[in-house]
Amino acid sequence: MKFYPGFDIQPTTQPMGFKYGSNVFGPEVENRTLDSIRKSLRNPECDGPDPVYSIAMDVGKKEHIPLLEKLHLLYGTVTYAAGKLGDEPVRSQGHIHKVSPLSGWSTPEVYEIWSGKAIIYMQETAEDNPGRCFAVVAGPGEVVIVPPYWAHATISADVEQPLTFGAWCDRKYGFEYDGVRAHKGLAWFPVISPLGEIEWQKNPNYEKCELVQKSPEIYTHLGIEPGKSIYEQFEENPEKFLFVPQPQLVKSVWENFVP
Repeated sequence: MKFYPGFDIQPTTQPMGFKYGSNVFGPEVENRTLDSIRKSLRNPECDGPDPVYSIAMDVGKKEHIPLLEKLHLLYGTVTYAAGKLGDEPVRSQGHIHKVSPLSGWSTPEVYEIWSGKAIIYMQETAEDNPGRCFAVVAGPGEVVIVPPYWAHATISADVEQPLTFGAWCDRKYGFEYDGVRAHKGLAWFPVISPLGEIEWQKNPNYEKCELVQKSPEIYTHLGIEPGKSIYEQFEENPEKFLFVPQPQLVKSVWENFVP
């Protein structure tokens, strides 16, 4: 990988998944098949890699298991296959985080790209009016935060190589798909042009909205240090990411949030 995430884990391609080091814990991966995400694609009948991506929720150093459970933090990681889904890049189907029983809030997520090139797409709601829409382009070592209640998806911006990323999540995580599926996807579809570049097409099932394409913010107001893995930052200061399971602790940060 181009970026060391702070612990001994390696993505694999044959089969897709992850290889854990001797001091690292992790589950059997959960594979997302092409059939399972078709309803959120621009062309539900398309061909593409299958499985599309593999997920390992709850990974990290074995020594940190009690601390992660105490703080209600969970570190998850995902690896995407190279290739395309019809004329779209490989991507997730889009969801909103369920309201957590711990905080009573939909929880944020702190992404970190390990290898490949990602676009974290997000919109304020999955209602007819999606609100502000952002496509945040990030490479290895860069961090992107999705705020509470926002609908979002992760997109591979380079179809020639796999994409791997990690994320801090609430330990009581859950996903809501109904709003996205009712609109047959998110408000903007990424489409690969004949020149191989990603262009954006508006989903007609939403009201008029604008898309802002940008680089990630530097989240110093949340204490996040650029260039250092978010897992290493957790090791140095375990309470740094308490705002993930308890977003109400930084309530003012989420007002007019720019990712």
